[in-house]
Amino acid sequence: MIGQTPENGIETKGGEALSDIETEPTTPPWRVLWTRSNCERLVYDQLAPKGFDLFLPTAEAWSRRGGVRVRGRIPLFRGYLFLRHAVDKANYLEICKARGLVQMLGERWDRLESVADSEIAAIRKLVHSELPIFPYPYLREGQRVRITDGPLADVEGIVVRGNPKKGLLVVSVELLRRSVAVHLDCTMLEAA
Repeated sequence: MIGQTPENGIETKGGEALSDIETEPTTPPWRVLWTRSNCERLVYDQLAPKGFDLFLPTAEAWSRRGGVRVRGRIPLFRGYLFLRHAVDKANYLEICKARGLVQMLGERWDRLESVADSEIAAIRKLVHSELPIFPYPYLREGQRVRITDGPLADVEGIVVRGNPKKGLLVVSVELLRRSVAVHLDCTMLEAA
């Protein structure tokens, strides 16, 4: 009876129990693409049609073009965009072919740096909140807080207080040493 299952008397070769366990597909981490100056959209437009999951956070801003003031969208992290895709050597080479790309952040194709999902989720919430947001210098000091109410509930960041009621919430991407900020009412904050 060695090697047979008691239920049906079928002999097993071993390993069948492990093959029956379905493994959950893991979501790849967010990677960072470093682009040449003002080439974020160019790189995005080349890679998105190829099926890569990209995130280019932008915000409304005024600029001058030909002496005329125009309102347009600017990248929140100049020179960077984010990629969520399983990166093997073939995908890495395909990504590196994009015009305007400097490199993917990391030592080499199999040792790429990643950004925490929570940081990307917080930036996505800020971008979709329709509140005025803007690039902000990366801060190392300050109180980490969580917003308790409103369209940005549960977003965590660092608060920089201008006065007791009004302040700035700064959400940072550690790897890039870059941040974005939004003006808000400090009464909706709690320590994280």
